[in-house]
Parts: sequence; structure tokens; C-alpha cells
Amino acid sequence: MQAYLVAFVVSLVVAWFVTPYVKKLAFRIGAVDRPNARKVHHTIMPRLGGLAIYCGFMLAVLCCMEISKDVLAMLLGGTIILIVGICDDIYQLTAKAKLLGQIVAALVLIAFDIRIEWFNNPLGGYFYLDYLSIPFTIFWVVSFTNVVNLMDGLDGLAAGVSSIASVTVILVALQQGFYPVAIITAALAGGTLGFMRYNFNPATIFMGDTGSLFIGYMLAAISIFGAVKSAATIALLVPAIALGLPIMDTAFAIIRRYTSGRPIFQPDKGHFHHRLLAMGLTQKQAVILMYLISAALGVAAILFADLDGIYAVLLLVIIITLVFIGAKKMGVFSER
Repeated sequence: MQAYLVAFVVSLVVAWFVTPYVKKLAFRIGAVDRPNARKVHHTIMPRLGGLAIYCGFMLAVLCCMEISKDVLAMLLGGTIILIVGICDDIYQLTAKAKLLGQIVAALVLIAFDIRIEWFNNPLGGYFYLDYLSIPFTIFWVVSFTNVVNLMDGLDGLAAGVSSIASVTVILVALQQGFYPVAIITAALAGGTLGFMRYNFNPATIFMGDTGSLFIGYMLAAISIFGAVKSAATIALLVPAIALGLPIMDTAFAIIRRYTSGRPIFQPDKGHFHHRLLAMGLTQKQAVILMYLISAALGVAAILFADLDGIYAVLLLVIIITLVFIGAKKMGVFSER
């Protein structure tokens, strides 16, 4: 059996069997999510589910990969971000404390020379970042980390969208012949899908910041790892396109809050999933619709990997335009 398939199965099985024990631990240590006016659940729910994903991921990587310097950096950074998530799920960290933890985790990658140093120019040649390499890498990691976190608003939503993005990265990595990326992403996908057994509506446990921050961080780290070892633009933009829905949802939230004079980091009920619920969809219907949109973006990401130059840029413009039009029709830019 191919190593990436083994990694996927090992991670899935471990997360599947560990999650019930994590649920008990969450209640014991007080890592619970209490309902409020903004949230859609009405009972106290255990968080910390990301710990099960982490356990499956780590065991799969240790079993199926050679622990090179690059892999070690991702595992260390992932462990740091996991600790940040656990602390937040238990103690509700401030935004500044979480941001500091994310920056520290990003700096681990940079310390091991995993950083974004250049881009392909679609018209030919390369763009070199030079002294902007470190700040841009930090920005990339922190952005990805928070995008998945902000998507975690309905049962199974963040886990499912992240799984679709991970499968997309696996397929492109295999297509490009970069097997280390395929293996480590398969370990992430397996853990996330194993956890979904308990997280899909009606959920019995949430992944919490422990899971959402870890998944976002690992997808960011994997994309940079691929950029270091292969074609930079493809490696970076494929997961970004696959995660296009939460990325654009986050961007639209920033625009919405800024134009309405609200603090950018103040939560609201204007996200895509909130709008879908307001339109009369059930949680399951809203989540499945967002899965389908993410799957379509995943297909677009795979097509992007096969395109060159101006055609790749044109595909990106078309995707962004269609999502923008859909968001405007849903009223995502307005306060409600």
C-alpha cells in the first residue's frame, strides 16, 4: 500500500477511536463551549476535539515519513499551535495572546528555513521577496491559521471543508510527483475525517481552537513546504483556492465590519453559514451546500495546477468574481 494511503488510514482510525476519550477529558478540565446569542447550538458542548486529530496526525506521520529537518519543523510548530488552542479552549485567551502564539509557531518554520522566498511571474521569470520573506511567511501562516478558525461555526463545517482542501492538495501533490506533501497532507485529512464521525450534525463534540488552529497552521506549513521544494506559486495557491470559501468569507467579514464602523475582530452573524441559515436552510443543508462549493473550488485548484501563465490568472479572477457576486446577493456585505 502506498505510504500516503497508510498515513490516511492510520490517522483516521486513531482519531475515530481517540475522540470519545478526548470528549471525556474536555468535560473534566472545563474545555466546553457554552451557548450564546451568536452561536447556533443550545447546550453545553465539549471542545478540544482537535486533540484527537493531532494524535492521529502525529502517529501517522511518525509511522509513514522520514523525520527530516523540514518535517520536524512542521511537527514542532504544529505542537506549539496545538498548545495555544488547548489553552484557549480552557481559559479563553485574548486575541493578542493567540496572535503571539501563532507568530511563535510561524517563526519555528522560519528558523528551519521553511519560508516563502519567491513567486512565479505568470508572464515569465520570478518575483523574489528578499527582506520581505520573513514577514510575508508570518502573514501567510497567521492568515491560514485564522481562516479555518473563523469557518468553525456549524457542526462539521470546518472539518469537512478542511478535508476537501486536504484531499485537493493530496491529488495535486501526487500529480506533481511530490510525495512528502501527499503523505503529510493525507495524515491531516485522515485525522479530520475520523473526527467528523462525532462532529457532523448533530455534533457531540467540537474541534475547538485546538483543532481549527492546528488544521489551519498545518495547511499553511504544508503549502510553504511544497513551495520550498517545488513550484512555488502552485504549492501556495492550490490550498488557497481549495480554502477559497473561508478565505473570502473572512475577507468579506473584514470589509463588512470596516464599512459599518465596527471593530474588525468583533464577531457578528454575517458569515456565509449565518446567511444560509437566515435563508431557511437547516444546519445540514447549509453545511452540505458549503461542502459542494468547496469541492467545486477544489476542482478549480486542480485545474489551476495544470494551467500556465495568463490562463491561471484568468481562472482566479473568474472564481473570485463568481463568489463576490454570490456573496453580494446573499447580503454578506450588509449588517443584519
